[in-house]
Amino acid sequence: MTRAFVFPGQGAQTIGMGRALSMAYPAARAVFDEVDAALGQNLSALIWEGDIEALTLTENAQPALMATSLAALRALEAEGIEVTSAAYVAGHSLGEYSALCAAGSLTLTDTARLLQLRGRAMQQAVPVGVGAMAALLGLDFAAADAVAREAVAAGPGGEVCQAANDNDPAQVVISGHKAAVERALDIAKAKGAKRAILLPVSAPFHCALMQPAAEAMAAALAGVTIRVPQVPLVANVRAEAVTDPGDIRALLVAQVTGSVRWRESVAWMAAQGVTEFWEIGAGKALSGMIRRIAPGTTTRAVGTPEDVLAAKR
Repeated sequence: MTRAFVFPGQGAQTIGMGRALSMAYPAARAVFDEVDAALGQNLSALIWEGDIEALTLTENAQPALMATSLAALRALEAEGIEVTSAAYVAGHSLGEYSALCAAGSLTLTDTARLLQLRGRAMQQAVPVGVGAMAALLGLDFAAADAVAREAVAAGPGGEVCQAANDNDPAQVVISGHKAAVERALDIAKAKGAKRAILLPVSAPFHCALMQPAAEAMAAALAGVTIRVPQVPLVANVRAEAVTDPGDIRALLVAQVTGSVRWRESVAWMAAQGVTEFWEIGAGKALSGMIRRIAPGTTTRAVGTPEDVLAAKR
């Protein structure tokens, strides 16, 4: 059986995530302590006892989800399951940073700081209310891309609307100017989408409007050491494995404005012989997507001490 470790993105956050891991495994607790120290804030208190609206702020959610994923990985390691037991690592959007940290390409301290900066930069790139994202259910990527293009063509000019997340065969997220995204909802429904709904997000991620954030990340990543990962990374914007630090750096910058090619990434791993996907961290959203993309594979969510012990068996 060939295994891949995958790491969740924004939207998976919940109050209390990772707390049981931190209580059961000293190595997991050490992750939260190091992230708190790296950021100069008590992020773990927010994660475990705070307000969900504060945790959902992009600059908090991104390092918090990464910390929870790495705590789960450290718990697995304490039980003798190393990251090198996986053939590949991959992550959805911010989860790509978790994957790189897990594979030893980035240090935990650098990853926490990069994600805090990434969250702030993405939030600040577009004024609140100007952008939006929407999920189109029942359309494949090509159809959703056509919807986005038609929405732009129907507008006054100068607007952005792009297919941002290719999540699975029937779920694509679009992103851009709010007016264009709202036009796309009506177009998608007319073209047979089962549902077309605005998402409760604070900014239009993974589209050209994020260019200021991409520039901020390019500057930040230029000052960070990126090592060859112990396990190849299947990159969001390329949907195939990469190991070269220079490529990884460039792809992390491109990822800010580029589409998250999750469907293609999972299909690529399955084509390389991956039969088992472990979702490391909070939630089970990726597992559901994976079962729809590669129905012949199995999934396992690892986010609690019970999950870790079950994985050991």
